[in-house]
Amino acid sequence: MTDIVDRNTRSRMMRSIGPQHTMPERALRSFLHRAGFRFRLYGKNLVGKPDLVLPMYRTVMFVHGCFWHQHDRCANAVMPSSNASFWKKKLEANRQRDKIQIAVLRAAGWRVGILWECAARKGVPDARTFRSIAIWLKQRSGYREFPRYPLRSRRN
Repeated sequence: MTDIVDRNTRSRMMRSIGPQHTMPERALRSFLHRAGFRFRLYGKNLVGKPDLVLPMYRTVMFVHGCFWHQHDRCANAVMPSSNASFWKKKLEANRQRDKIQIAVLRAAGWRVGILWECAARKGVPDARTFRSIAIWLKQRSGYREFPRYPLRSRRN
């Protein structure tokens, strides 16, 4: 698929995407706070700087973009056709870094949860997914991804 904007415009657009306070992240924070869970933001002293740290539950949560972290079988994780070798290398490196960070956190006794962007596109949470996060937090089980399987793309 050919890009619909010129190279400089695309570069400017990509630079404006910030790593913190994204809409899916704010949706998760709002849900957890309303559900009575208390957390800290951006565990700077933990590997990978998790988006949310829930010390009472010894749990960290990452909010991953489906494209940047290549959510398996997700419609939002399409590999770009232009400069494909660069993107393949870059996105695979992101996935490898994620695996290492999760392993280190789990070895240190932390439970790790990942909320995929497709569960809260444009800040609108998928209610079933968010309820399953609350249940998972109370069960105190290990690693989990939310949703377990990609939701349909909501590109509106």
